[in-house]
Amino acid sequence: MERVTMKNPETTKKLRKSDLATPTGLGADATRDISGGLSALLADTFALYLKTKNFHWHMSGPRFRDLHLLLDEQASQIFAITDDIAERARKVGGTTVRSIGHISRLQRLADNDADFVTPQDMLAELRDDNERYVGFLREMHGVCDEYGDVATASLIENWIDEGERRVWFLFETAREHA
Repeated sequence: MERVTMKNPETTKKLRKSDLATPTGLGADATRDISGGLSALLADTFALYLKTKNFHWHMSGPRFRDLHLLLDEQASQIFAITDDIAERARKVGGTTVRSIGHISRLQRLADNDADFVTPQDMLAELRDDNERYVGFLREMHGVCDEYGDVATASLIENWIDEGERRVWFLFETAREHA
């Protein structure tokens, strides 16, 4: 067996251009569709995470502390699944996002760069984004079902439950009681 060293420029060049060829029991179509869907989902996850942190950082008003903490908790939950999504794309034989630019090309959730957003509007926008995100998760679950990828579908089921909980908390927190 030939030892690979980084001192050999030809070997290094060959490694940079070689396919990843991760072994998987899924076919080429499944690998393409599932890893592609997971990459888009990962881009949306990063977009949702950053928007949630943005609103957390820019929260103001009389309910500042409670809302600041709520959004921090939700952002942590969202960020916690990023590695699982990316690694799952690799496990099924695909690749995933490589840069902020790649994320911006794939994301389906809109950014919010406004200088000021009211706390009520922050909660409403995050609720709507989390609802859309849960929809993306359901679509991805359907793709997994189509190809018999029960492992990815199982992960997605937990993420759907977490997303629905975020929607519920944002909805209830934003309600104005008489």
